[in-house]
Amino acid sequence: MRRIVLLMGAALLSGCAVVEQLTGAGAEADGQVALSPAPQGMPRPPARPPGLTPGAAAAPPAGARTVEDFDTTDDAARSAAVADAAEAGARRLGRTVASLGAASEPGIWIKTPLVDSLTQGRADYPAAGTSIAVELRPAGGAPGAGSQVSLAAMRLLEAPLTGLPELILFAD
Repeated sequence: MRRIVLLMGAALLSGCAVVEQLTGAGAEADGQVALSPAPQGMPRPPARPPGLTPGAAAAPPAGARTVEDFDTTDDAARSAAVADAAEAGARRLGRTVASLGAASEPGIWIKTPLVDSLTQGRADYPAAGTSIAVELRPAGGAPGAGSQVSLAAMRLLEAPLTGLPELILFAD
């Protein structure tokens, strides 16, 4: 057992060295990580368009354990998502089967292969008769690959957190 633990520790440390080599990251004396510029020819992600934010919510606390701990959206953001749904999403993108995304990513968003770039839109959940305004994030993959939904969005849609609800997505 001790040998396995030692081997796993060595693998983790060697993995860190590979990451340092690939990213040029290195720990500074104060514990901060400094990144060097990306190597020539390495693709960069597109800049986030102004006005679109990953969510007004803060990251969940380190000791988060419950749904309420992880859903850090405030009442104003929740109310706005529900109220703005009527005006959001003029262009129908299609249907998608959704699952719960990373609970540690705050905000009201859906990662879906139905969009190629970050945009605002609407999600309808016909089974519950609910609609919300959401940030649509590209997920890559084929349009039938399914989508991931933030914890806050799942709750606002009244969709089961452990289910696979079918949503209809619209883009502005």
